[in-house]
Amino acid sequence: MSLQSYASHVQEIEAFGLGYSNRGQERDRAVLRSWRRCIDSHRLDPARTSEAHVVTEGQLRTHREESEALIHIARQALERLYHQLKGLDYVLLLADRHGVAVDFMGHEADAGDLRRAGLYLGAQWREDHSGTSAVGACLETGEALTVHQSDHFDFTHTGLSCTAAPIYDLRGELAAVLDLSLLRSPVERASQNLALNLVVAAARRVEQANLMAQSGHDWVVRLAQSPDFLDVDPDASISVDARGRIRAMTHAGARLLAAVAQLDWRQRQSLIGQPLERFFDLDLRDLSELRRHRPAQERLIRARDGSILFAHAMEPQRRPRRPPAQATPPQPPLPAALQALEKGDAALQALLRKAARLAPQALPILVQGETGAGKEYLARALHACSGRSGAFVAINCAAIPEALLESELFGYLPGTWTGGASKGREGLIAAAHEGTLFLDEIGDMPLALQAKLLRVLSESEITPLGARAPRAVSVRFISASHRPLAELVQRGSFREDLLYRLNAAELHLPALRQRSDLLPLAEQMLATFGRHLHLGDAARALLAAHAWPGNLRELHNALRYAAALCGPDGDGRIEPEHLPDALNRAPNGAAMVHSTGVPAAQALEQLLAQCQGNVSEAARQLGVSRSTIHRRIQQLQLGVRHAQWRGP
Repeated sequence: MSLQSYASHVQEIEAFGLGYSNRGQERDRAVLRSWRRCIDSHRLDPARTSEAHVVTEGQLRTHREESEALIHIARQALERLYHQLKGLDYVLLLADRHGVAVDFMGHEADAGDLRRAGLYLGAQWREDHSGTSAVGACLETGEALTVHQSDHFDFTHTGLSCTAAPIYDLRGELAAVLDLSLLRSPVERASQNLALNLVVAAARRVEQANLMAQSGHDWVVRLAQSPDFLDVDPDASISVDARGRIRAMTHAGARLLAAVAQLDWRQRQSLIGQPLERFFDLDLRDLSELRRHRPAQERLIRARDGSILFAHAMEPQRRPRRPPAQATPPQPPLPAALQALEKGDAALQALLRKAARLAPQALPILVQGETGAGKEYLARALHACSGRSGAFVAINCAAIPEALLESELFGYLPGTWTGGASKGREGLIAAAHEGTLFLDEIGDMPLALQAKLLRVLSESEITPLGARAPRAVSVRFISASHRPLAELVQRGSFREDLLYRLNAAELHLPALRQRSDLLPLAEQMLATFGRHLHLGDAARALLAAHAWPGNLRELHNALRYAAALCGPDGDGRIEPEHLPDALNRAPNGAAMVHSTGVPAAQALEQLLAQCQGNVSEAARQLGVSRSTIHRRIQQLQLGVRHAQWRGP
């Protein structure tokens, strides 16, 4: 943009602020109202420009966690819209109610330009912060609109064309904004009319999916003015409880009911709880006749204002019967593959229950945890519970040379290079079609290959080396890393957009030293080496005292070593002399603090008294972590008598 364009833009807004403008009639009314708010309410200066603001990594994580459920529900609608516009260079943003972009779809080749323009994860588009924009104005008004090029208040953004639509929650509150933007667009504002229609339709589908997700035990009635789109893309939806009263509705549903009852849709709380027959010439008993077993043309209903609509009623899910004496339903059993990983640790059990809910979903999962903590075991269990018909394929991104990693993942055609297989090779992504691809140590993947993986995640297709045309694949991605990927993003060695595409769901495996089920786990491992093997008391104390930096892998090796030394001739009891030297070199007090019973309690109590209640000092003397001391204080019930021992 030229200096002349900047001056002209500032002069127009300043003239508008003073009450007159040469070009005011050319602007959309919603844009002019936003300009007025920017000048009068937000006290913004059009002469001051600023680059797009992107919130910090920690702030973005907080915003994404707050919107996690909506992000997951909206993902399918975003992907559908993005594929509709494939090749047109549009960028999709899902902004939360604070104006922060919490989800993003755009071409990875333009990532740098998109970030600078604010069309990126974490971009802040609130009107009082960034001036007139589609996201900001939509949040202020609750209406869909286009802010095209010089409609933007801040001159920095006048190269953009942005179209946004609101997404309302079931309480009628504006929960998010779906934005469709272009870095470079035609000059004519009318060029974005199609974008406006598409983004409104996508926002409507997100609201309908949200209603369906939260109305499992209610009737859901989907409404349309035409029978042709009733079953595939209805205009509005409402839910009706067992008494025939309105329980919830989409934004379009609220407008429809309010129009029938001649009420203001903004007072939608007055619609909640009203009987269905107040709005339509039918009641709860008639809904079963509006199910899909009848042709859509025959499922018509009359509203109380005389208008005719077509309806599709979806019956509620049956509630499971509960035993009358049971106050709360029991937790459903874990699937067998996940159950095999559970040995009594409460934190791990909670993680496995979360994993059981995520397993059947198509969401990419990121598993974080220390080396040897069991990330691949968890990934295999997730695949086993997923119901996917394809194979589980694992690849260690750190173990394969960078030059070979691309061909391993994507495969290659015959004759691609000298020395390659004469028939070519199928890549690991293709081998995992309809199954799961486990990318271990994803943080070690080269940046160039990260960009190609991002394309697979966004487009669901791969192009083998030497091929001209892509092929479609359906793969569930599970990634793992022992290093925090957010730190790698800050160092510039891992793509931020790939991180947020891979961790649609994140599972943190606890380290072995943080788990309370170490001894049951050790006994189970021993059983695989021979049924006669068992741990003696002294060996159990040494195992409990060790820090286990190598986690499950180190424990497995230590027990395999002990089983070999114990031999088949004895009674099978493993003693300290059978364990590796590293365990026998543990400080004398460490074994004591990990033992159970009255002597251990007295010994630990005495040590803490000597340290004047300083847990850090006690941990230093014993050569264990502070968390170990805190855990033993709880297990030995010392904290009840000595609350000061929960200190540093």
